[in-house]
Amino acid sequence: MSQNFRLPTGGRVNRGKKISFTFDGRRMSGLEGDTLASALLANGEHLAGRSFKYHRPRGILSAGPEEPNALVGVGADEGHYSPNLRATQVELFEGLVAESQNRSPSLRYDWAGVNNLIWRFIPAGFYYKTFMWPRGAWTKFFEPRIRAMAGLGRAPRAPDATTYAQRYAHCDVLVVGAGPAGLAAALAAVQGGQRVILCDEQNELGGSLLSETDATIDGAPAARWLSETIAQLRAAGSLQILARTTAFGYFPHNMLGLVERLTDHLPGVAGQPRERLWQVRAKQVVLAAGEIERPLVFPDNDRPGIMLAGAARIYASRYGVKPGQRAVIVTAHDSAYRAALALYQAGVGIAAIADVRANPQGGWVDLARKAGLPVRAGCTITGTSGRLRVSGADLAPLAADGTVGASERVSCDLLLMSGGFTPSVHLFSQSRGKLVYDDALGAFVPGTPAEDCWVAGACRGVSLLSEVLADGFAKGASAARAAGGALVPARGFATTHAPATGGGFAGALPHGKNPASVRAFVDFQNDSTAKDIKLAISEGLRSIEHIKRYTTTGMATDQGKISNMNALGIATDVLARPIAQIGTTTFRMPYTPTTFGVFAGYARGDLFDTVRRTPVHHWAEAQGAVFEDVSLWKRARYFPLAGEDMHQAVARECRAVRAAAGIFDASTLGKIEVAGPDAAEFLNRMYVNAWSKLKPGRLRYGLLLREDGFILDDGVIGRMSDECFHVTTTTGGAARVLTMMEDYRQTEFPELKVWLTSTTEQWAVIALQGPKAREILAPFVEGADISHAAMPHMSVVECRVAGVPARLFRVSFTGELGFEINVPADYGRAVWEAIFAAGQPAGLVAYGTETMHVLRAEKGYIIVGQETDGTVTPDDAGLSWAIGKAKPDFVGKRALARAGMGEGVQRKQLVGLLTDDPQVVLEEGAQLVADPAQPPPMTMLGHVTSSYWSATLNRSMALALVKNGRARIGETLHVPMPGRVIRVTITGPVFYDAEGIKLDG
Repeated sequence: MSQNFRLPTGGRVNRGKKISFTFDGRRMSGLEGDTLASALLANGEHLAGRSFKYHRPRGILSAGPEEPNALVGVGADEGHYSPNLRATQVELFEGLVAESQNRSPSLRYDWAGVNNLIWRFIPAGFYYKTFMWPRGAWTKFFEPRIRAMAGLGRAPRAPDATTYAQRYAHCDVLVVGAGPAGLAAALAAVQGGQRVILCDEQNELGGSLLSETDATIDGAPAARWLSETIAQLRAAGSLQILARTTAFGYFPHNMLGLVERLTDHLPGVAGQPRERLWQVRAKQVVLAAGEIERPLVFPDNDRPGIMLAGAARIYASRYGVKPGQRAVIVTAHDSAYRAALALYQAGVGIAAIADVRANPQGGWVDLARKAGLPVRAGCTITGTSGRLRVSGADLAPLAADGTVGASERVSCDLLLMSGGFTPSVHLFSQSRGKLVYDDALGAFVPGTPAEDCWVAGACRGVSLLSEVLADGFAKGASAARAAGGALVPARGFATTHAPATGGGFAGALPHGKNPASVRAFVDFQNDSTAKDIKLAISEGLRSIEHIKRYTTTGMATDQGKISNMNALGIATDVLARPIAQIGTTTFRMPYTPTTFGVFAGYARGDLFDTVRRTPVHHWAEAQGAVFEDVSLWKRARYFPLAGEDMHQAVARECRAVRAAAGIFDASTLGKIEVAGPDAAEFLNRMYVNAWSKLKPGRLRYGLLLREDGFILDDGVIGRMSDECFHVTTTTGGAARVLTMMEDYRQTEFPELKVWLTSTTEQWAVIALQGPKAREILAPFVEGADISHAAMPHMSVVECRVAGVPARLFRVSFTGELGFEINVPADYGRAVWEAIFAAGQPAGLVAYGTETMHVLRAEKGYIIVGQETDGTVTPDDAGLSWAIGKAKPDFVGKRALARAGMGEGVQRKQLVGLLTDDPQVVLEEGAQLVADPAQPPPMTMLGHVTSSYWSATLNRSMALALVKNGRARIGETLHVPMPGRVIRVTITGPVFYDAEGIKLDG
């Protein structure tokens, strides 16, 4: 039966609003303002979870994001279920349904707790050395079973039914953390006239001030100063406050990722986003993330009812909850005395305060002694008792030389510990800032920053409240000034606040027991112990990163927030090296676990795999076109008439284009405007071709390589003026080509005056191909002469087509007379319909991508990604002619000079194939061999890249990459297929109009 541990008065909870919730199916009640953790404690529940490996009972350890034990699943149904939430951060709301994790059948009776009985046989790294015999046993037997037991929470059984929002924002100063330092920093930045964003992960601003009961600031109680300061900040028009918002990642160029929890604390909210991802770019950043209390490492330090001293004070002062009836406190820092006094005043019996320091005095220590609390200086803890909750602590005197005396069992139902505090340096470290070790503090603190950021308050080791406030104000003023704001005079803050001194303790406490017979936990979630760290070192591991991975210390969901410094303390004792030399592990984003949904944002369902449609799409749809997906686009593959299958429709379309004319939607081609005085020089450096001498009004085929010399993309490029080029790319290559160009422009060629603009969706492109193309198009063209003499092949003019401004290309991808009409996308369908209607008497047909493939293959034109596979050079594809021989450099030029890349090497080259049986169409990807009777493994000479039935040739044809292919023209090779071998003859890659006469109609 749950007991009521709610204090009769005090705290920031709303005692007038009771909230009902369930935990593991048991109905309980809390108050508005509670977290799930504080509500559980108010109901007398410390037991909240089971550990990862040993399945030991675990209780609520902390009151913040560092919580390693009380991980819960929350959600009334599977569509709204979230695993692995920290009970310390889950806000209570009416009807909340929560369950414990990593246990079966129940939290109190977990069958996997048998692991706790065999702990000696499964130390750190045991899986590296066990289960390897007999051969194959690991993959067949052990691994599946271990994987089935691994993990903490369970995955939801239904898709996430909630939605998530995303937003970009810019500000002059971003302040992370709204404790005393952050609030003071925001005040200063606002006074400096800057646009400020202030974020904090809690539902209320104030940080440590929310549990402050006895301090004053500038003569007023801390609570009043807090409320007045928040009101002042809210009144500032240049400040945006984001509560319930965690800064989870610090990225280059002062980009920070924030997650704002919008509706998790609201019951029954439908249709509103659950969370919002903020991507904030700030001129200056102030980190005021506070500090994290450090636990102590001693035998059996993980029982439910053992918690951080500061957390117990927070539960009593902020939530009005008494976390136990009788407490033992073990400490190496003055702050625990403050917690002892707060709990004593709340009615908790203090059985003992065991201080490992020989002579603690001053401040809170003296106040505790004055209150009559039993202080034992020079005292350590050697063990605890209890199963589902701590029932006793074994205290023993600790001599100056580290020897431990006889233990005394002290009964308790609450054991508090404090090893001092560790600055929260995670975001600073993520930003690539350098950490330095502070011997006085016994922790790493921020050193040299890598970004435009300032670190304030406890986050950099400042602890006295007046100093924290002054430091925060000074950093906020400096950030505002650095961002271009006004000079803000320095300000002091008068406080009454007893200091909490002591550098803290890192490592394992002396306990006088055989280390092999006890477990002193360092990483509570992963069950990593002091013994595990020593084992890793004894097996030759020296780097703290290697020790981390071998023992999994710091790899739990709390990312080492409470385990890191103690692990370093143990390692430094064993290695006999200072912590500063050992260094610390890498702090990676996210700062706390973050939902996948917030990263996906709107990109779900139809928006995940976006569908792009051309301006002509709906016309083609009405004509009965069959579509295919090309990159993200829907493209018309063919236009069947009644009773036609694909092959019949494609054959008809091909014949029409060759005999009369065809119209094709090429709008999906990538298009990039390259403009500026150095546009030609930029293209010279990017593409293999020469561009400086290309005259305005002319087109050129462009070939783009990767740095390794292999073909990346191709397209036709038109020079519109001396300083403007219209660059086309393949449909699938538009984004990667623009990204590559922009990368080189910014990093390799920053001196060039050139600008890049994606115009893919600004232009609709209508390809009009066939001997009657000019005849059909001419009546629509205004302002240009498109005769052969005036507009030869590979030229471009700006004119009007059907009354619409256009860029008209004379270019062909079919081998016939061709034009590509570029018009603004909004007019694409209208121009298309006008040309299509006018071309009907001449036999004009619409054709799709399948016909386009056949027509270009007949001419031996390559398609990047089909005739290329990432290992094809220009010479392999028969495109050496495109390379500007006099060019001093271009992307990939040096790679082409490497051995194995040039002519005369036995490389695969593009050739044509004709089957002995003209009716047989080869399979694309089929392999080519010289001797079909050769036993496996056969020597493969190449493969088929494109293969079609050609209505023009009245037979099949194919393109292939064949080793030394051009020298093999005329040879017979074989294509082994299931049940038969197909004979083919190697030809040149051009099957139709090799002389190019048809290009002029």
